[in-house]
Amino acid sequence: MAGLTRGYLIQRILMWILTIWIGVTLTFAIPRLGGSDPTTAMVLAMMNLRGYVENANQIIESYKQSFGLNDPVYIQYIRYLGHVVRFDYGFSFARFPTAAWDIVTPALPWTLGLLSVASVLSFIIGVTIGSLMGWRRTPRWLQTILPTSLTFTSIPYFMFGIFLISIIAFKLHWLPATGGYSMSVNPGWNLPFIKDVLLHAIMPLLSIVLTSMGGWALGMRGLMIGVNNEDYFLLAQAKGLSPARIFFRYGIRNAILPALTAFALGLGALVGGSTLVEWIFAYPGTGYTLYRSIQDQDYTVIQTITNLMIVITATGVLILDLLYPLVDPRITYKRSVSS
Repeated sequence: MAGLTRGYLIQRILMWILTIWIGVTLTFAIPRLGGSDPTTAMVLAMMNLRGYVENANQIIESYKQSFGLNDPVYIQYIRYLGHVVRFDYGFSFARFPTAAWDIVTPALPWTLGLLSVASVLSFIIGVTIGSLMGWRRTPRWLQTILPTSLTFTSIPYFMFGIFLISIIAFKLHWLPATGGYSMSVNPGWNLPFIKDVLLHAIMPLLSIVLTSMGGWALGMRGLMIGVNNEDYFLLAQAKGLSPARIFFRYGIRNAILPALTAFALGLGALVGGSTLVEWIFAYPGTGYTLYRSIQDQDYTVIQTITNLMIVITATGVLILDLLYPLVDPRITYKRSVSS
């Protein structure tokens, strides 16, 4: 970390704070642009179920008063920023008196587990394939086979998920179609439950990995082709170093830095795409919970989930940016001093 300076560290932390502030502000504003409110939506849902709700207008007004929805928007915004700082979003509008965190917390491990595995696998597989495609010493037969791995790149996550459900679940009956686990198993740290969870996660995982690794492969291929012409790469070959050392130490190590940057910046898109994947598979993660909350216009749960993902993504970008000097020692944030 010798290449870091205090000024750069402060600059990146301030940028991290600014990114989070812009994100949480948009999270506050966007749900309110529709012109409706969650209390009215909740009472209308009750009316659809029961046909009639006595004193509906009084109920709506009472809930608006309780949740502060009658206050000016700037008062609501200041109160909202205070909740964000304290990580306290209050109660769910649609499932009152349940706290928003109590709804999000059970779903969070499912999403973190799915996305962490999916993002790491897609990046490693894609970078490896792209590096082999761009390396001149890759066998010709492998050069011919590798491009087939890019077949699913242009297909959206959720469309490929529907395809997997149709073929693997409904026609072949190899894997369960939806859910996080079967109702017949007892949740807990036991082998049957863990095995069942893994089976249910295979198709959502495949839908993300197979459709996203092609982007990493194409990007890494172009970077690797550029490295092939560098003097240090040619010198390593002239010295007679082993192909494996040339490939990993002089090839991938020098070409991977822009891919790592794209990986950090692409986390947000991955989180957004996983929301539809979780909905398609009825996977009990934050994406599925977010979709249901949007339907119910549950502001507090929407804000809790989106702000949490904003913080996670921004923090990932910050950490990766600070770790650049470890990945490539040539990088330094110290200002050069002229002699």
